[in-house]
Amino acid sequence: MSTDVLDIVPVIEDSQPCTDDEIVHMFLETCTGSRYTYRNYQRAIQLFKSFLGGKRLDEATWRDLEIYKNGLIQGRYSKQNKPQSPATVASLIAPLRSLYKWGSNPDIAIFQHNPTSSVRTPKVTVTSRNHYLTKNEVLRLLDQLRMQGMRDYLIGLTLLLLGLRVSEAAALRWDEFHTDPYETMIWATVSKGKGGKPREVKVPDSLWQTLNEYRRIIRPSQTDRVFPLTTRQIERIIQTARDKCQIDKKVTPHWLRHTNATLALLHGASLQQVQDNLGHSQINTTQRYLHTVEQMNKAAPDYVEDSLKDHIAAYRSRAKTMNPSRRPVIE
Repeated sequence: MSTDVLDIVPVIEDSQPCTDDEIVHMFLETCTGSRYTYRNYQRAIQLFKSFLGGKRLDEATWRDLEIYKNGLIQGRYSKQNKPQSPATVASLIAPLRSLYKWGSNPDIAIFQHNPTSSVRTPKVTVTSRNHYLTKNEVLRLLDQLRMQGMRDYLIGLTLLLLGLRVSEAAALRWDEFHTDPYETMIWATVSKGKGGKPREVKVPDSLWQTLNEYRRIIRPSQTDRVFPLTTRQIERIIQTARDKCQIDKKVTPHWLRHTNATLALLHGASLQQVQDNLGHSQINTTQRYLHTVEQMNKAAPDYVEDSLKDHIAAYRSRAKTMNPSRRPVIE
């Protein structure tokens, strides 16, 4: 009696769906370049997960996002229960928008839909357009930093001349300086740029010479950081110098970056050169500085004055000989 031999075909079950923690980890590892972006995105996503309660990330709806956004605006999820600024709300929504856009990509397909696609973030007013120092203020700040010590002076000079973000300055290493193929110029590779995008920044000769003097004093290894400080420590160094030289502006390291862009454009650098140096992914970001420079060079009232110059000059000439009792009084 023969028996049939049955082929045993294993049944392959669908893989278990990823947990929220696994999804977030994959997203952060894939889509964030710097540790600061990683940390900020992680914090924003965790806050939203706390709001969702027992809901999974793939169960969130547009309505959930809108309620969450309005709660942020009203301050329901802040420690002090204070309404959040438009910029803060936008910074907390942006990581969620990136997460769901990434996860709903057909090639990834972790999320069936993107609940953030119709969510509007509050309009953020650009307030940094006038965050720059005048030449006199720059010189006063640098003089004060020099009095605080060579390291502090070099921090200020590096931020100002290279236009680095404070996180980029803190991460800069000695082995990231190199010459061009003709050995005529020094460049720095900014490897910890925003979004993990590296870029090359030209180092002026005066800065390079001063850096070398400093290096001979401290004798670091090639892989050491130039300024082995935290971003907060660098911010405090600039704040201390600002207070001591009595600059009546809330100067931060980022102000020196703005000053770099403004002075560069004011003295003839092209918009493309400034964009490349600062590492802006969008030219629109760099154009903010151009608007400031255009206002400095010649604004609309200047053109009106040009058309009335003869009249104004004649009036001022007559005013000098006018009886003082007849001159207009400005109250």
